[in-house]
Amino acid sequence: MTAPVTILYVEDNLDNRILVRRVLQAEGFIVHEASDAADAMRILAASSPDLILMDINMPDMDGYSLTTHIKAIPGMNTIPIIAVTANVMRGDREKTLEAGCDGYIQKPIDVDSLPEQIRRYL
Repeated sequence: MTAPVTILYVEDNLDNRILVRRVLQAEGFIVHEASDAADAMRILAASSPDLILMDINMPDMDGYSLTTHIKAIPGMNTIPIIAVTANVMRGDREKTLEAGCDGYIQKPIDVDSLPEQIRRYL
């Protein structure tokens, strides 16, 4: 039997965290939530998820900076980080990839396709 996939979702909006957690848990994923960069770093200090979903627009430290920081930590640079953002203007996708994100999922999140999108990055 395979161990369930663990996902860290870094998102400052509680409603978004609840929605994504419910959708992914229903598909058998284990979801840890962080409301900001400090929470994310505390969780990462204690465990290593299989994948990180990263909101881009957060207070204090944005998702670009947090992604760059995580990717610079030895042992963390292989964890796929997927931007989950409403930033959909020309160049936004490229900016997330330049920051170190391995993929990009647009908000509003399509709950029907989210689990399959996640599986493609694992």
